[in-house]
Amino acid sequence: MPCKTCQPIAPDLADKTWFVKRARILAALANPARLKMIASLSQGEKCVCEMAQEVGLDMSTTSRHLAQLRQVGLLEDDRRGNMVFYSLKAGCIPDFLQCLDGISEQ
Repeated sequence: MPCKTCQPIAPDLADKTWFVKRARILAALANPARLKMIASLSQGEKCVCEMAQEVGLDMSTTSRHLAQLRQVGLLEDDRRGNMVFYSLKAGCIPDFLQCLDGISEQ
């Protein structure tokens, strides 16, 4: 049974770039700490220091994780003085994770 919130995909099967781009996004999500960051940011923007505390990692490691999520287009960052705040750029990701919940509960 198809997901009610998902749109059908129609990639050109010969378009390797389409698949590579999406694989990079999925690879960025394939880490428990980054998934926790995405879940946290679905509640609103946070600074790196808040995210580090929430995920239990040091600021440097947290910043690297957030940068990876930003590089694949999932997050936006906003520098304010010496602080960086992150927010979800891809608002559909929480729905995607909810869809995964339905799969994992089967």
